[in-house]
Amino acid sequence: QVQLVESGGGLVQAGGSLRLSCAASGRTISAYPMGWFRQVPGKEREFVASINWSGASTNYADSVKGRFTISRDNAKNTVYLQMHSLKPEDTAVYYCAADKHPTWVPRTRPEDYDVWGQGTQVTVSS
Repeated sequence: QVQLVESGGGLVQAGGSLRLSCAASGRTISAYPMGWFRQVPGKEREFVASINWSGASTNYADSVKGRFTISRDNAKNTVYLQMHSLKPEDTAVYYCAADKHPTWVPRTRPEDYDVWGQGTQVTVSS
């Protein structure tokens, strides 16, 4: 079973940048699409971005398109989320997740992902 651990969250001013990392252990994630989601208290988990196994295909929520970039390094068994031009509304706990399907389709529903990390808090001050 794969375990996912996110890191890189923190407090940043509006307009700033952060890079989140998601390190996998237990087994390789290189064969699977991966995703990033975020959640604020009282709201449903929200899709942010996803990437296919090779990194050649990506998908983004409209709210982050042009500001966030998802990437992966399969040799390091790690997925990244580079976030620029951060806004207060980006404040959330960010989770990475492994798609339960090995084939690439831009999936945005949390139920399509079966392994989750513990999350990392991102707070953007105005």
